[in-house]
Amino acid sequence: MQSSNRNYTILRSKTTSSASFMSRVYFWMMAGIFMSGITAFVIASKPEAMMYLAQNRGIFFGLVIFQLVAVVALSAAVQRMSVAVAAGIFALYATLTGVTFSVLFLAYSMQSIALAFFTTAFAFAGLSGYGFVTKRDLGPIGSFCIMGLFGMLGVMLLSFFIPALAGTSVQLSISVIGVLVFSGLTAYDTQKIKALQNQFINEEQARKGAISGALILYLD
Repeated sequence: MQSSNRNYTILRSKTTSSASFMSRVYFWMMAGIFMSGITAFVIASKPEAMMYLAQNRGIFFGLVIFQLVAVVALSAAVQRMSVAVAAGIFALYATLTGVTFSVLFLAYSMQSIALAFFTTAFAFAGLSGYGFVTKRDLGPIGSFCIMGLFGMLGVMLLSFFIPALAGTSVQLSISVIGVLVFSGLTAYDTQKIKALQNQFINEEQARKGAISGALILYLD
């Protein structure tokens, strides 16, 4: 009886700890989305700023490169940084994403962007929730989706050199595959991030791990 109670207490403690850690991850992710949204909206409200970005491809792609650098730096060295530096790099990435995403307002209406955002938000919540609660190992699904992601990137790169691959039907196929791939990655990454919580030996590592986890889910 005592052994059973002790096992229950340990299990309950682990569950609470995981929930607390994941709440931090979601907090940082939501903060990042908020920063991106506000940045995009502010720039979109200034037509001259949007046109400047759209007409100066060097600056636009320079910002994209800075985004990639921020992602690589945070992913590779987060545990060697202070919490403040990790948070700053994450905020920089989210802000740069808002800047580059602001050009979407040139092509789509506010209603279309809002519909896409809220549809994605509800889908993400369901998929991430499944990844958090399921006992099934999602590793095989994650591996399959990662291979699909590399395949998508390969086709997208080839489309720059082979115009036929930039056709409407090919782009639609890539979009559909992208939805499936990132749906699987959302559930898989949530489960993987939840498991990482057990590897942190102190509070500071856990705080930095939460920021890193938020970046992973933000990318999904």
